[in-house]
Amino acid sequence: MNTLARLARAEWGLVYVTVRQTLARRSWRAMPMTLTAVCLTSVLQFVQNQSWGFQFVQNIGSVRAEEPLWPALLCTPLSLFVPALDLPVWGALLQILFVFGIAEICLGWWRTLVIAYAATLAGTLYARMGIGLGPAHPLGLPATDAQVVDTGPSAAVIGLALFLCWRYRAYLTGGVVVASMLGELVLKQNLAGKEHIAAIGAVVVLCGISWLRHQRRSGSRVGCGSGLPPIQS
Repeated sequence: MNTLARLARAEWGLVYVTVRQTLARRSWRAMPMTLTAVCLTSVLQFVQNQSWGFQFVQNIGSVRAEEPLWPALLCTPLSLFVPALDLPVWGALLQILFVFGIAEICLGWWRTLVIAYAATLAGTLYARMGIGLGPAHPLGLPATDAQVVDTGPSAAVIGLALFLCWRYRAYLTGGVVVASMLGELVLKQNLAGKEHIAAIGAVVVLCGISWLRHQRRSGSRVGCGSGLPPIQS
């Protein structure tokens, strides 16, 4: 138990202290964007389950690879908050509240949105590329995936979790996240699994950009994540 406690403290001790102190000081005001996202997701779930609202939500927030690119890009930001029809909505709400909330406290609301959108956009663009490559290609997808409705916060949640792991040097947890997504891909071989890998790739690029920016500012520290101070809102 002591070993597990030390490991947990090493991985997430700084995150825990940051979140606890911020919530103690500011309470719910520490994460207004996250609470807005939870409310928006709840409203969209209610509306899309009504006969009069389903098509409206599909029109403004659903993305399919068969659709023209620019209309799909316009829908992509809102698609984060449209719960997937085949999954329980409480799962999406908990993911947003927990992961978005921690990210907003530790990274700030605008960085959280940028990373979440980048991860989601990477999945959206990958779907089009994969269908273009075809099922015979290792990175390809079957043509039927072009009709799959692509919504929900999962890619954004994975991206935020991975960026937090890198920023706070929780490398073991980050490895578990990546390994679990690779396991999902091997077991399911579906569009969502491959989009999650695309989201991980996008966040790795963002980590690299953040590291390079820090290197330019410091001019002395070397090593991915080495010496990077946590960003707080």
